[in-house]
Amino acid sequence: MAVAELGVVVLDCPDPRALAGFYAAVLGGTIEDQGEWVDLKLPGGNQLAFQEAPGHVPPTWPSADGSQQFHLDLTVPDLDTAEKAVLELGARPLDAEDRTRTFRVYADPAGHPFCLCAC
Repeated sequence: MAVAELGVVVLDCPDPRALAGFYAAVLGGTIEDQGEWVDLKLPGGNQLAFQEAPGHVPPTWPSADGSQQFHLDLTVPDLDTAEKAVLELGARPLDAEDRTRTFRVYADPAGHPFCLCAC
């Protein structure tokens, strides 16, 4: 028997509105701005939240000395099309050179790693 249910994944970042806007452009959904905390209500009932953290230090990926902290796997029908879109939205590639794999790794505008994964 589970003790709890997952409520929301929260990302610390310097600018919650900007990062919520990035993920809304990637995933869709509706932004609910509460100041230092911003919710992104996603289609299908899932949710991401963004919390202001003025001292936020982006995770390091890959690095034996630093932790990536967490990452999101985002499933897409076409890696090339999705890559173009996230780069135009402000993502930067971390490990996207190997075109033979079924995933590519990027950082969002606040530095959190995420993967685009072929479905």
